[in-house]
Amino acid sequence: MASKTQTPKVELEREYVIPLRNEWRKVANYRRTGRAVKEIKKFIARHMKVPDHDINKVKLDIYLNQEVWFRGRKKPPAKIKVRARKEGEIVKVELAEMPEHWKFEKTKHEKRHKSVEKPKEKPLEEKPQEEETGEKKEEKEKAQSSAEAKSLQAEKQAKEQKHTTKAKEPGYHRLALKK
Repeated sequence: MASKTQTPKVELEREYVIPLRNEWRKVANYRRTGRAVKEIKKFIARHMKVPDHDINKVKLDIYLNQEVWFRGRKKPPAKIKVRARKEGEIVKVELAEMPEHWKFEKTKHEKRHKSVEKPKEKPLEEKPQEEETGEKKEEKEKAQSSAEAKSLQAEKQAKEQKHTTKAKEPGYHRLALKK
């Protein structure tokens, strides 16, 4: 049985310059960037031979998405250079040339979300279970019940002290209000 931590091997890796202007000019100004993202997915699905041209199997990198949305929803880039990797049926798309401001963000994100390798824990050693006598069980139960009783009593005392210390002092009202 294969473990889940294995990464699927990369079957195909290509770079593309995707023209976006012709597509986003076909829709209203406020929909342009969303249309550009859809066009990137359709282009990659067509050129990387995704089964049934399913755009749900095309995954965009967060930095590619941020680059497309960088200037807002009305003015996306006219073209963009991307690198696409096909891993099984899923195609992962990322920026081919990372701008400086995204390089900084990427290193910051990687440091913050670095996977921590945990040391392998040794299996717990099985301790031989001693047969406890009835007396030991009774003693443990008594100790637990007495500890619970003491904690309840301490809580009650704390509540009583809290209420007694908050006794209201007689208030002084403004004389002008009294008639």
